[in-house]
Amino acid sequence: MFNIILTIHLLVALAIIGLVLIQHGKGADAGASFGGGSSQSVFGSRGAATFLSRLTAIMATVFFITSITLVYITGHQTREYKSVIEKVQQPATQDADVPAVPAPKVPE
Repeated sequence: MFNIILTIHLLVALAIIGLVLIQHGKGADAGASFGGGSSQSVFGSRGAATFLSRLTAIMATVFFITSITLVYITGHQTREYKSVIEKVQQPATQDADVPAVPAPKVPE
């Protein structure tokens, strides 16, 4: 479930990036109104801007919903977390068969 929502979240994020890059800025509207031919577009005279802005708002809403869902799922998972120190294996003890190295003699 987590992976499915994460995949949707990433695809929506990429869609938002693409939609924002496709949209025209505020300054482009003034030039288009003086004979830009925007009335013959697929969406009508103001339809493309309205359609893209509504689609961006919908994608942003889906992005926020998936974000909140991912936080909820991550917060309610029951995993046993261990610290790094607990994960490190203890060094093996020396076997009794291996002779110990004698300590050096210190001159008195």
